[in-house]
Amino acid sequence: MRYAAAARRYIATTAVTGALTALLVVAQAWLISRAISPVITGGAAPSTVRPAIAALAGVVTARALVLYVQESRAHRAATDVTIDLRRQVLLRAAALGPRWRAVHGADTATLLTRGLDDLEPYFTRYLPQLLLAATVTPATGLVLLTQDLPSAIAVACTIPLIPIFMILIGRLTQAHSEARLRTMERLGSQLLDLLAGLPTLKALGRQAGPARRVRELGRAYNATTMSTLRVAFLSGAVLEFITTLSVAIVAVEVGFRLLYGRMDLATGLLVIMITPEVYQPLRQVGLQFHASANGVAAAEAVFAVLQEPAPTPGTAPAPDLRTARIELAQVSVSARGAWAPADLTATIRPGRVVALTGASGTGKTTAAQLLLGLLPPDRGRVRVIAADGPAMDLADVDPASWWEQIAWVPQRPVIVPGTLLENTIGQTPTDATAQVPPALADAAAATGFDAVVAALPDGWRTRVGQGGVGLSVGQRQRLALTRALVTDAPLVLLDEPTAHLDAASQAQVLNAVNALRAAGRTVVVIAHRAALVALADDVVEVASRPTPAADSSGATPAASPAEAMDALVFSEDNR
Repeated sequence: MRYAAAARRYIATTAVTGALTALLVVAQAWLISRAISPVITGGAAPSTVRPAIAALAGVVTARALVLYVQESRAHRAATDVTIDLRRQVLLRAAALGPRWRAVHGADTATLLTRGLDDLEPYFTRYLPQLLLAATVTPATGLVLLTQDLPSAIAVACTIPLIPIFMILIGRLTQAHSEARLRTMERLGSQLLDLLAGLPTLKALGRQAGPARRVRELGRAYNATTMSTLRVAFLSGAVLEFITTLSVAIVAVEVGFRLLYGRMDLATGLLVIMITPEVYQPLRQVGLQFHASANGVAAAEAVFAVLQEPAPTPGTAPAPDLRTARIELAQVSVSARGAWAPADLTATIRPGRVVALTGASGTGKTTAAQLLLGLLPPDRGRVRVIAADGPAMDLADVDPASWWEQIAWVPQRPVIVPGTLLENTIGQTPTDATAQVPPALADAAAATGFDAVVAALPDGWRTRVGQGGVGLSVGQRQRLALTRALVTDAPLVLLDEPTAHLDAASQAQVLNAVNALRAAGRTVVVIAHRAALVALADDVVEVASRPTPAADSSGATPAASPAEAMDALVFSEDNR
């Protein structure tokens, strides 16, 4: 309830419908007994009980309406709460940064998809019955107490058996539900890892092992689910037996008293019809307890994410990067038992092209994440020094004002579903005859993307991405470079823009870097190829170093390039 306002509203509504249901249950039983008793014992004509029958029809209709309102509200609340919690988990995951997502990303993805679906049966089946047990059971028990004391005593002696067995069976059900959620998270995590690395595994002929492991996890998930269902069916059978036996005890003793004339028929009918209603909510709570256990396990996983302490973002406005310089002083990041980068020292001056070089795995992409402000260094400092002001730590800078001045081009740029115009300038003119902005045309000419556009059926208005035309890796690179050129961001970060490109595409990338430098933009490029390194004004060698065992305890891996891009896209979409 603390995290979802829809849950609070739903509980208030369900409490009201539960109270109405309690009144209608008592009224229905009373009307039935008063309608049948005179006809059987007094020989009254059926016409004399028509008012009671009409009132009974009204009560039954009212119960149906209350049930409809309750179920419709339950489904709506389940949907609203699930959407709200998904939104909060996404926001928290973005705030926790790419390093946290590199460790928990797959589990969080599973939780946000299949995991949170378990909240729906919790809201639609378990929670309404729990609130009915808090309203209908006391109300009907009070009616029994006022109408027939022996029956009330019999109910009072048998009804505690239901919560006792619920507790015993519920503990076993909760353990099975938690095991089921853990198995599902492991299955989702390994499946995502397999899909991400499938091209490499297939090239090495090693795809059989991970595929076998995924199959084993799938079988384990099936076995855990069936085990949970067996416990649920067992609990249902036990509770049905207890409630049936308890109702039978009351029915037998009422029958004997009616037989010997110690109770009138109207009271006997009222007691016999009220007694099952005393047990019904508790029985349903027990039957739906497995839904509660699954929902609670999912909710606890959500709360674990929401309660993770997030780093406090800075509030100082970012200096103008057209004139400010960035300094990395003895910067090190611990990841997987090594400092990568290790003791990185560099100065990035405005208007220059800086190449980050080094062997694979030395932390070049991590250095780019440091510059983006997505990752804090474990050692050292990243400072921004304005041309006319003092130096400030990057951690103190407002992330939104910092990212507004940066264009980020990863190795595999993200293409959002939409037109090419939407992927470059963020919008498509409503007028189909409107001319493409000259700045965009010039940027496309500099990167060679104009040739790609000319070959597409609708030019700049061609839809790409999901549901549209596909683009190759080189075409995506040129699109991302065009997007970087057409923006006025003074700092451009390029992560190996010539990787996986042929000679012609590489030449277009080099032309784009030259165009960025000619426009006075600062370019930081992660480079392996000699042609790109030769283009740079400054070359910074990035190195790594093994982490001593004492320093590596508890270290978490740095984020992948895809994680860094996800963070920027998410932040841009939610600004």
